[in-house]
Amino acid sequence: MQRRQLLLLAAAVTDSTFERTLLDGQTVWVGRCLHCRGKLVVRDDGRALGKASLEHVWPRTQGGTEDLENLAVACAGCNREKGVRHDCKGGQRLEEVVALLRSRRRARWRDPRDVGMEARLRSVRPTVAR
Repeated sequence: MQRRQLLLLAAAVTDSTFERTLLDGQTVWVGRCLHCRGKLVVRDDGRALGKASLEHVWPRTQGGTEDLENLAVACAGCNREKGVRHDCKGGQRLEEVVALLRSRRRARWRDPRDVGMEARLRSVRPTVAR
């Protein structure tokens, strides 16, 4: 599994809106976009189905990390819009948007042990402030 796929899977597994289920004979995680709450699907191998994308809540362009507390699943459109409107500009508005998204992420947090995924995600830094 590629690193980016592992990170997307980790973001889905640690988001309580995502549930593991079967879709057309494949094991997938179905949940909600961090921004618009639209339905998103991530395969059990970490590949996005449809519009799912990896969101860095605090953008990488502004020093954001790959810690789980900074990762979320968002639809590609919302992720792109945040990038265009806020990520590249920085400043007060970005800080407000990030504070809102961090609050949502924390509210949706699920420990990977709760769904039997701890060993599989061990290589991802699991730091999350509750």
